[in-house]
Amino acid sequence: MATNFAFIKSDKKLIKLNFNEIKVIKGLGNYVEIITTTNKKYSYYKSLKELIDTLPDEFMRVHNSYIVNLTTIDSFQDNHLLLSGSKITVAKSYRECLTLRINKLML
Repeated sequence: MATNFAFIKSDKKLIKLNFNEIKVIKGLGNYVEIITTTNKKYSYYKSLKELIDTLPDEFMRVHNSYIVNLTTIDSFQDNHLLLSGSKITVAKSYRECLTLRINKLML
C-alpha cells in the first residue's frame, strides 16, 4: 500500500508533508525548497534527482530546477505552467513528456 505522505527534516525537526499539499519543488544545488499549496516553504537537504525517484506518479520534473505536482496545475500555455499563482517554465527537454502525461488526463 502506498503512503500519501512523507517526512522531511527541515529546521532541525521532522515535518510530515502530505503529497497532495506539495505544489512545487525547486532545486537549489544540494538543497530543495518544497512549496506547499498554502505557500509554506521548507528547505531540505536532497537533490532533485534523488527526490524524483521517491515521489509518487503525480509528480513530474518539468525543468532542471523544478518538480511539479500535476494535480496542482491550473493551466499550461506557451511553455509555462500556472499553479495557484506560481508560474513555472517548462524546459524543452521535458515538454513532450509533460504533454503526453497531460493528454492522458484529458476528458
